[in-house]
Amino acid sequence: MTLVVAAFYKFVSLPDFTQKQSPLLSHCQEQGIKGTILLAAEGINGTIAGSRQGIDSVLAFLRLDPRLSDLEPKESYTDSYPFNRLKVRLKQEIVTLGMPEVNPNQEVGTYVNPQDWNTLISDPEVLVIDTRNTYEVDIGTFQGAQNPQTDSFREFPGYVYQHLDPTKHQKVALFCTGGIRCEKASSLMLSQGFQEVYHLKGGILKYLEEVPAAESLWQGECFVFDQRIAVTNGLASGTYDFCRSCGHPVSDSDKTTPEYQEGISCPYCFTHLTPEKKARQQERQRQLRLREKHG
Repeated sequence: MTLVVAAFYKFVSLPDFTQKQSPLLSHCQEQGIKGTILLAAEGINGTIAGSRQGIDSVLAFLRLDPRLSDLEPKESYTDSYPFNRLKVRLKQEIVTLGMPEVNPNQEVGTYVNPQDWNTLISDPEVLVIDTRNTYEVDIGTFQGAQNPQTDSFREFPGYVYQHLDPTKHQKVALFCTGGIRCEKASSLMLSQGFQEVYHLKGGILKYLEEVPAAESLWQGECFVFDQRIAVTNGLASGTYDFCRSCGHPVSDSDKTTPEYQEGISCPYCFTHLTPEKKARQQERQRQLRLREKHG
């Protein structure tokens, strides 16, 4: 059966977000939904999977709240559930920057539609910044984009303070997987005095969905936070696997290296692997193979 994967978010004031958890969880369970939905005072963020009917029902349920009536999901399709279970969680932030004073409900940059993105980032006066983590950037990014070399979104403010200057970088274009991180990053940068801050509406996923491959300035694959691992143009499934030891995406060529041992290590974590962790991973891999052998 073909399943629908729906990713959505919205920065919107939800002071009653704690009261929404239980009824939303119940409705998702009734529809056989798997995935994660985060609720916070600043809004909602989720990626869920289920049948066409189930996804439509959950989206309709969310849109009953007038504050979420214009919720716009990004959809793709898969043959099996990319998530193991359902979680509806309460959070301080729907994407963690670690700076509660940065509020996209008060101020954000200029949204740029996917069809207009190529023109913007081809402008030599525009500094293009990938707001994602290094392991995501490693497998794909936009042509000419800067990599902040961060391991978490919490590190992005430090990158801005140390490497960017609003008097020198007068036009900045930000992007991320689905739009949520670059939208919050745009709010941060505006608060720091940057004048022209743009961000890709709907993120990389919307760009890959709507911009033809022949016109695309995207290079590589796009990491996604589920069992698909990566997607390509048209949101087709990518070619990457992931290291069960560190979680970093690994390519077919990575698997041919001496550092790669299935379930134990890869070129990205081999040098950091302690004897203790290696022993744990070896035992975990042994147990996994036993389960597979006995069904």
